[in-house]
Amino acid sequence: MDKLVIEGGVPLAGEIAVSGAKNATLPILTAALLTTEPLTVSNVPHLRDVTTMLNLLAQMGVRVSIDERLGVELSSARIAEPVAPYELVKTMRASVLVLGPLTARYGEARVSLPGGCAIGLRPVDQHLKGLQAMGAEVAIEHGYISVRAQRLRGARICMDLVTVTGTENIMMAATLATGTTVIENAAREPEVADLAHCLNAMGARVRGAGSDVITIEGVDRLHGARYRVMPDRIEAGTYLAAAAATGGSIRLTGTRPDILDAVLEKLREAGARITTGPDWIALETNGAPGAVNVRTAPYPAFPTDMQAQFMALDSVARGTALVTETVFENRFMHVQELKRLGADIEVEGNTAVVKGVAHLDGATVMATDLRASASLVLGGLIARGATTVERVYHIDRGYERIEEKLSKLGARIRRVR
Repeated sequence: MDKLVIEGGVPLAGEIAVSGAKNATLPILTAALLTTEPLTVSNVPHLRDVTTMLNLLAQMGVRVSIDERLGVELSSARIAEPVAPYELVKTMRASVLVLGPLTARYGEARVSLPGGCAIGLRPVDQHLKGLQAMGAEVAIEHGYISVRAQRLRGARICMDLVTVTGTENIMMAATLATGTTVIENAAREPEVADLAHCLNAMGARVRGAGSDVITIEGVDRLHGARYRVMPDRIEAGTYLAAAAATGGSIRLTGTRPDILDAVLEKLREAGARITTGPDWIALETNGAPGAVNVRTAPYPAFPTDMQAQFMALDSVARGTALVTETVFENRFMHVQELKRLGADIEVEGNTAVVKGVAHLDGATVMATDLRASASLVLGGLIARGATTVERVYHIDRGYERIEEKLSKLGARIRRVR
């Protein structure tokens, strides 16, 4: 099992390019199930989760071709069986995204109840509620979700809570439904809008994506398309937080400042100087960061996927910070590992009190989920001496070649197999 070994204490400096967004890529790949014609997707990040999704689609009968630039062509002309088995779904919750497209095009789907990171309960009831409102019959038996519908019908669906994958699943299902579907209390994340742009390029009629009301007029068929995935805002935010925590100065290219407002504002609050262009962000620091309070909430508020990284930053900041998690109930699993590095953190309910210390010290720590692993890498970059991060398969789910990119910024980091 791979490990990352980090010799900390080096301010990050230099320039790197941001990869394509994992959380946009996964639903866009499943959109290929909606058409018999090829869908070609570029700017696809080389990640474990992407590989899992491609394996799942290939197992169903989708023809998958990957070019030398990691562009992916998917052809769903023939599907052998509309089933997503437990063996693949258990490793990645996003596999549930095949549910809507399969039901819309084939009239049936059988998908294992999902797995993924151990960061708390993430139910799929909103997905099922939406499909039922569109006329589908839903049953859960032997650990599988079974859905059947001769043809889905447009409906007004009000989500009980904001769910990104739930919004995406219903949106894809609605593209081939008869009539008009309106999703209220829809997720506003940029990745939802990116999927909508891809669906529209395939001939769908989706309006309002990026707002809390999305309207989809069903069409008889979708066609193939070429689509480029948006840049990963969480990867960009992670490297910016790492530079701020280490007292460095970096420049990110191939990114979008307009989808990082909440993160950039918190970095400025920590004392970083940030300048931006249409597709780049530059960050400069002058000494240790100041403590910043963080409260997570659905987009456009501060993202839960950046909470752990800012906790690492606050661990060496001047002053005391409150980090409040409102999205997932079990997303403080990195706290004990950061404390192994010398962080002063106490958890009270869904809030962590982080008192900045003069320095962290290297130690062996264990990643428990994707974003927790990123916070431990940040901790290792800050700490004096060597830090070993175990179970880095978590980080490979969401960060493309993280050790190579950090090395380009001057970090002393290596992967041990």
